[in-house]
Amino acid sequence: MEKIEIIVNGEPNEVPAAWVISDLIRQLALAGKQVAIEVNEEIVSRNQWPKQCLNAGDNVEIVHFVGGGERV
Repeated sequence: MEKIEIIVNGEPNEVPAAWVISDLIRQLALAGKQVAIEVNEEIVSRNQWPKQCLNAGDNVEIVHFVGGGERV
């Protein structure tokens, strides 16, 4: 299977050439988590994850939402 290199949160990663964003999310054990995805500085909506192909050299940023704050 052909592999491509992408950058995920600043780190190089090799993934299969046919992968879409939802494949990457499953591989990183983030399925069902509150995350936002940006590919090449463009936010990708969750409903596009199964359709958005990853390409060699893509820069993927994954942001995790963290709850918290101070109770008053």
